Amino acid sequence: QVQLVESGGGLVQAGGSLRLSCAASGHISSINAMGWYRQGPGVQRELVAAITIGDRTNYADSVKGRFTISRDNAKNTLYLQMNSLKPSDTAVYYCNADRIIVKGYTYLEVWGQGTLVTVSS
Repeated sequence: QVQLVESGGGLVQAGGSLRLSCAASGHISSINAMGWYRQGPGVQRELVAAITIGDRTNYADSVKGRFTISRDNAKNTLYLQMNSLKPSDTAVYYCNADRIIVKGYTYLEVWGQGTLVTVSS
């Protein structure tokens, strides 16, 4: 079995910073592409940032220049450094892995439980 567990959310003032982490647990052999998504009140879940196993990244236009996605493959952990936060960044942030291999078994589209980020004005 495999799990993704997010941490690092919380309440921050506009202009502040937060760092989200997403740790994968289980006897993991490899994790393919990973990403951060968010879902604000009354809106659909959207991609914030993604990173391939080779560290290629892409970002939503709304966060370019403010957010940085990174991963530590040795620790099976994904990060999202969020700077210059705005009230419009308020959302539940979810970690996703499109493929995780555990003891020869492949798990597809694995999601974390989400962590709430609230940015006050």
